[in-house]
Amino acid sequence: MRKSRVIVGATALVMSSLYKPVTAASYNLVKEYAGKTFFDDWTFYDHFDNLTNGDTIFVSANVAASAKLAYVDPGSNRAIIKVDNTSNVPFNEKRNTVRISTKDRYALGSVWVADMFHLPYGCSVWPAWWSQAPAWPQGGEIDTLEGVNLMTNNRMGLHTLPGCNVEGAKQVNSSKTLSTDCSHDTNNNEGCIVTDSDTTSYGEGFGKAGGGVFVTEFAETGISIWFFKRANVPQSITAGGKSIDTSTLGTPTGNWPSTGCDMNKFFEPQNLIFDITLCGDFAGPDNIFSATCSGKCYPDHVVGNGSNYATAYFEVGSVRVFGNVLSSGNDTGSGGNSSMGEISSGGGKNGGSSMIYAGLWSWALGLSVVALLV
Repeated sequence: MRKSRVIVGATALVMSSLYKPVTAASYNLVKEYAGKTFFDDWTFYDHFDNLTNGDTIFVSANVAASAKLAYVDPGSNRAIIKVDNTSNVPFNEKRNTVRISTKDRYALGSVWVADMFHLPYGCSVWPAWWSQAPAWPQGGEIDTLEGVNLMTNNRMGLHTLPGCNVEGAKQVNSSKTLSTDCSHDTNNNEGCIVTDSDTTSYGEGFGKAGGGVFVTEFAETGISIWFFKRANVPQSITAGGKSIDTSTLGTPTGNWPSTGCDMNKFFEPQNLIFDITLCGDFAGPDNIFSATCSGKCYPDHVVGNGSNYATAYFEVGSVRVFGNVLSSGNDTGSGGNSSMGEISSGGGKNGGSSMIYAGLWSWALGLSVVALLV
């Protein structure tokens, strides 16, 4: 489904007038998700995985809390987001897990910092820490963290409408660029992907190193991602200050400059998302699954007592956001029976909110523009 060009233009005008992109490297704190209230401002998807064809059911907030799939550990005060590892799942049924998205959206001129101590991993496991605009692929997607099965290296990337490409990236030499065309139409939605050479950036190695911090800068000049293992986290981040200066963080782990991808054209305010699915379009195909795991994804892992999912959880100290926030209430976590596009083995993930709702939101903004001009 497409939006009218008039409406899209009106939306862009309102967004640019209300949320002027920050071009400086310093950003002020606007939101913190941490401690006992960590889950208060997230929406639980509450639907089976019709987004990436995973063999999972994303449960409601009530089910997640009662089944201890999403809770704050009283000892560490850290948020736990996990796959059900105690239920016996019969063949042809799905396993419970969690997908949450922020109720607020964050516009150009924003930085989000995720401090984590453990990442989900294991055969059939596909976790991600990422963001997207509600009408995917319009408005773009930023994957800060993604991996499958027993991979040892994090994959970062963007997924957009056609026309966004990587040109002139300035990132650490050890990172490897796998693809430079960000279009969801290219190579089955592969996206423009960068892998981190650091084996503590994902999987078992991440937890053994004490975890680490992921920093995502969403700026008019481009998108940058930094990963710092626990021993190397800058003091400016660990101090928990009310601002962040990305110019002090060094060369990014992954970088997507605006030279080949106009951020104002291809990206809109983003909902931040944690999710863990099983098998599906990325982790499940035999050629990918067999690279690190034995057997078949669904029958040999999802089915059964679930004890093999003991390591399939996020342990999150905090998520802190700096810069621009749009408190629209228009998030990507609402349920529904329709997904908003096709997803394939490249690892992109489409939105689950109603296209009609997104269209009405744009229509309302369009009226606001008309009101301002008359």
